Amino acid sequence: MKIHMISLGCAKALVDSEILLGGLKQNDVEITQSPEEAETVVVNTCGFLDIAREESVETILQAAELKKSGDIEQLVVMGCLSERYPEELAYEIPEVDRFFGSNNHRDIVTFLSGKEFTKDDPLFFRSLMTPNHYAYLKIAEGCDNGCSFCSIPIMRGLQKSRPISAIVSEAQRLADKGVKEMLIIAQDSTSYGWDLEQKVNLSDLIYSLDESLPESVKWLRIHYAHPAHLSQRIIEAMAATDRVCNYLDIPIQHASDKILSSMRRGLGKDKMRERIQSIRDANPGIALRTTLIVGYPDETEEDFNELYDFVQEIHFDRLGVFTYSEEDDTLAADLDDNVSAEEKDERKSIILDLQAEISAEKNKALCGQTLDVLVDEAGETVSVGRTEFDSPEVDQIVHIKGVVEKGEFCKVQIENSNEFELIGSSII
Repeated sequence: MKIHMISLGCAKALVDSEILLGGLKQNDVEITQSPEEAETVVVNTCGFLDIAREESVETILQAAELKKSGDIEQLVVMGCLSERYPEELAYEIPEVDRFFGSNNHRDIVTFLSGKEFTKDDPLFFRSLMTPNHYAYLKIAEGCDNGCSFCSIPIMRGLQKSRPISAIVSEAQRLADKGVKEMLIIAQDSTSYGWDLEQKVNLSDLIYSLDESLPESVKWLRIHYAHPAHLSQRIIEAMAATDRVCNYLDIPIQHASDKILSSMRRGLGKDKMRERIQSIRDANPGIALRTTLIVGYPDETEEDFNELYDFVQEIHFDRLGVFTYSEEDDTLAADLDDNVSAEEKDERKSIILDLQAEISAEKNKALCGQTLDVLVDEAGETVSVGRTEFDSPEVDQIVHIKGVVEKGEFCKVQIENSNEFELIGSSII
């Protein structure tokens, strides 16, 4: 059988797709590069935020047209949207042959291949969809936090951390495949291990990975650190471990105490400021990435100005902004979504303009320095890479002049910059 896989949404969903692909390949299924070459199309959907749901539905409809025209024989849908709205989707899009959740890898392999998956866990055969030199390492599934705006616990359940031994084994297999950068992800990486029978901490995992992995794995990158759960133990483990990137993705969501309380984020502005200062004290020069939500119910001009002033004060290195999107069955869904779409978009633009100024200033300060860069794309004259301060897809890039190899580290002398890019020459 020939199958084409379309993976939408976050890095955690991408890992789910990679696990499925690995299981399918073990059952002699051929994976095609385009849907037209396939007999079956599998769409891994995202159900978080309106824009992601719209993209998922549109992608399913496009695949349904291929089935109607006879270009494909079968259409299978999995993932968060499928998990949350299976009956509604089945009614609206009858062309779909079967709906599955996010983690039904064995069932999907059995359905598609016609053979029961009797070998080891499909995770063991995970097939990367990222470039070979970096991969995501999912350390937990689900979430216990209950933030008012978030539907992730509804779709993916409560937190289920993986044992350290299982994560280390997977990381070693990835290293054997040539992975040089591993991006540690979970819905809340900083609460990792709390739910295990024998409780462990993210700091324990960091030390275990550092001790177990070969020198070829130079970067461990931590994403989705909840500020309320970022303990001093974790901060110190990051500082003590050289291969942990001097980078942290710490989504604060807002900086007005009123809004943070309504969001059920667990920390007020002052405590958040203290936590960020602790990170910077322990890890000088660390790049901090954050995400924000503007237009949350009852966000006044005063609330927004507090957020603006906080961003201006903290000077985050990387920043993303979402406009509030009401999620069914969440606590915030009971609130009046009373900030207009126009106001939400304007507030988003104001924050992004401020961040562009901050980024330009920070990048200008890097000119003249020589930085280690991991090459993501290699061209004949100009290549593209990232510093340890940048995660793939979401952060800045480095334009590299000179001959370099994809997937390798090189030293780059930074010669120029703009708001979101560095430009330099490789040093042989």
